[in-house]
Amino acid sequence: MYGALKRILDLGVCLVTLPIVLPLGLVLSAAIALTLGRPVIFTQERIGLGDRPFRLRKFRTMRPPSGRGGPDDDDASRMTRFGSWLRSTSLDELPTLWNVVRGDMSLVGPRPLLSEYLPLYSLTQRRRHEVKPGVTGWAQVNGRNGIGWGEKFQLDLWYVENRSVLLDFRILAMTLRSVLGRTGVSAPGAATMPRFRGSERETSSCGPNP
Repeated sequence: MYGALKRILDLGVCLVTLPIVLPLGLVLSAAIALTLGRPVIFTQERIGLGDRPFRLRKFRTMRPPSGRGGPDDDDASRMTRFGSWLRSTSLDELPTLWNVVRGDMSLVGPRPLLSEYLPLYSLTQRRRHEVKPGVTGWAQVNGRNGIGWGEKFQLDLWYVENRSVLLDFRILAMTLRSVLGRTGVSAPGAATMPRFRGSERETSSCGPNP
């Protein structure tokens, strides 16, 4: 029952917001094409439900790497001013709604991470793939990229064990507040979240009481 209600919620929100998302997406696509060139959509393989890979779609926010491996290739140097604004407002996530419509993702769930991280997870951390990944999630509304990997996994696992439609509605409402406040967009001292290097010990599945 929960899975069916969650799918109805996903498709319902996408349908209701389509009159706003579509014209806004066209305007942003034109702006990205002018400032960064084409393609305007960034795609990357991520891991979803049951460890299955899929192609995540987002608006581009960075210049492509030069390939020389110098300091100009780090995230901070490649991030444009317009791209930074897109990230701070979460408007770069608009194309991700197509992943929701396709069924690769849900509106709420653990954020999908890079496929190269999969071998690095502990058995407990890997439980985040028992549900569809989300555009937003319990970790995103409790610190987003401003918290470390260990805490982020704890929050993701807490969601897996306590998921419900009411909790999803609460997370969506908290996401709106977080986006308006532009909090936790990047890790302290970094343009984006640092890469996950693995964990030497199991991450507890216990999370905060909502």
